[in-house]
Amino acid sequence: MLTWIGFFVSIAVLLLVSKKNLGLAIGTAGVVLGFFTLPVAHIWRNILLTLTDPAILLLTLAMGMIPIIGGILEKSGGLDNIVNNLRIGKKPFLALAPGLVGMLPMPGGALLSAPLVEKASEGDDGKTKAALNVWFRHIPFLIYPLSPTLIVSAKIAGLQVYEVIPSLFPLFLLSIFLGYFFFLRKIKGKLIYRGNFSLKALSVPLGVILLAPLLDFSLQSIFKFKVSEIATVLAISSSLILALASSKFKLADVKEICKKMKPWNFALIVIGMFIFSNIFKESGVGELVASLSLSKTLLCVVIGFGLGFVTGRVQIPASIVIPVFLGTSSLDSMAPHSFAITFFAILLGYIISPVHPCVSVSIEYFKVRLSGFLKETASPTLVGLLITVILGLFLL
Repeated sequence: MLTWIGFFVSIAVLLLVSKKNLGLAIGTAGVVLGFFTLPVAHIWRNILLTLTDPAILLLTLAMGMIPIIGGILEKSGGLDNIVNNLRIGKKPFLALAPGLVGMLPMPGGALLSAPLVEKASEGDDGKTKAALNVWFRHIPFLIYPLSPTLIVSAKIAGLQVYEVIPSLFPLFLLSIFLGYFFFLRKIKGKLIYRGNFSLKALSVPLGVILLAPLLDFSLQSIFKFKVSEIATVLAISSSLILALASSKFKLADVKEICKKMKPWNFALIVIGMFIFSNIFKESGVGELVASLSLSKTLLCVVIGFGLGFVTGRVQIPASIVIPVFLGTSSLDSMAPHSFAITFFAILLGYIISPVHPCVSVSIEYFKVRLSGFLKETASPTLVGLLITVILGLFLL
């Protein structure tokens, strides 16, 4: 009984503190769970294990650099240059513009892509614009190897990003199809570009975004690092150096970007998730959940989706569902296809959550009601969830 109480109290603490700081919330929840289930010495041991693990520390460093790159591209006009020089059709533009902005974590990122969507879809329905902005901003999380959300969730599952992307790719294609069928299909007219095309203005910021994942994959394939996160840090550092060199920013500019982007918050998420995960493994909660005989589909898909919807986060549900799955299955890591099903279900709930900041800023910007947004996004979400349930029944 005390273990159950500790688990639910820790979840309550997580949800409450996450309104202030997500990383602090997850770490605090882990410590609270530990106080109910473990000796104090074991809690400290798990905290020290997290803070001294080279892989976790390197991953923390990498996650702290990514938002700085996003801030540099935003402040230097690099993102605008990409969008202004893509020279593609209206529908591909409306899918790609939010996705490109979404590839780098930025506070209020949906608010940055909203003017691009508005500019390209004048005269179209506001609900469709809001849905486009949110949907296509987040589906790259499924395959972009430098997405902090994907990197950390895969790490919690005992997997590398490049192990899970092949299993996630079909779900990414499914998401594109659903976005086209339910949203883009309604868009009419053509996009008119003004000004001359500039290859340099397009290639430099696009190179900043693409260099890190390409270099990360190449380094890991060639050198087979004992700690794979070394390659990730080197790759992201290269993108950061390129971003700084191409922007010609001074130290004062970088300080201003750091104040706005708060990279320490992204780094703290990694530390918090692994403190929670390590304590959870010892807490006995996994064994208790196993005794309930919950089906894996119910746990990974239904509960995962529900937690994504209720919390408006991916990291929180992942830090709960994945350790429970591993504990009840007596596994050290998830199979890539099991992770893909779980991650996609959580992502679907997260995308349409009323407490998801991107949803709130989008409906405010496009002047639509939450009910209208939910009605617009309900069909593709339910179709995606139904397909995920079917996959879960056969593959989990």
